[in-house]
Amino acid sequence: MTTPHQDLQAIAALVPEGARVLDLGCGDGTLLAHLREHRGCSGYGIELDDAKLLQCARKGVNVIQLNLEEGLQLFDDQTFDVVLQLETLQHLRNAEHMLRETARVGRQGIVSFPNFAHWANRLSVLRGRMPVTKALPYEWYDTPNIRVGTYADFEILARKNGLAILDSFGLQDGQVVRRWPNLLASVAVFKFERA
Repeated sequence: MTTPHQDLQAIAALVPEGARVLDLGCGDGTLLAHLREHRGCSGYGIELDDAKLLQCARKGVNVIQLNLEEGLQLFDDQTFDVVLQLETLQHLRNAEHMLRETARVGRQGIVSFPNFAHWANRLSVLRGRMPVTKALPYEWYDTPNIRVGTYADFEILARKNGLAILDSFGLQDGQVVRRWPNLLASVAVFKFERA
């Protein structure tokens, strides 16, 4: 059985030690706290939800309340070593713009999102139903996801936006998947920089 800790470890390993980090949609600040304590990182989280802001504050995580749909104008180019956009891209109306903003304010970006091409999702669609899984836990009518994408789709989007992929893999049940991640992984993870 996967744990959030296993996924966190795989993504945290992509962040250089001592990096200055911006975490877009940081939730309760767990990853930023982990990066601070185990990798000597510093930085900020961006979060909209009041309850999650409070949880960040309790963990000693620096957090700014901001709606990501409004962009990142308050940050200059290359302000951060790494910008994290984990499990947020699928919730945004301006996903492509936020991807470019991620590349603008950070020297490197790391994104993750549910991989709609995972074999279990394909099987659900073949049966005539939208998938409900750990990575996509909502019914079609109450999902916060505005869009769905695949591992292969992101590779194309990255090229279109002049981004060089430095590393990529999938996550499935807490395990890194490098062979056929578009088919075998429920979550896609990409590390990139401007080409």
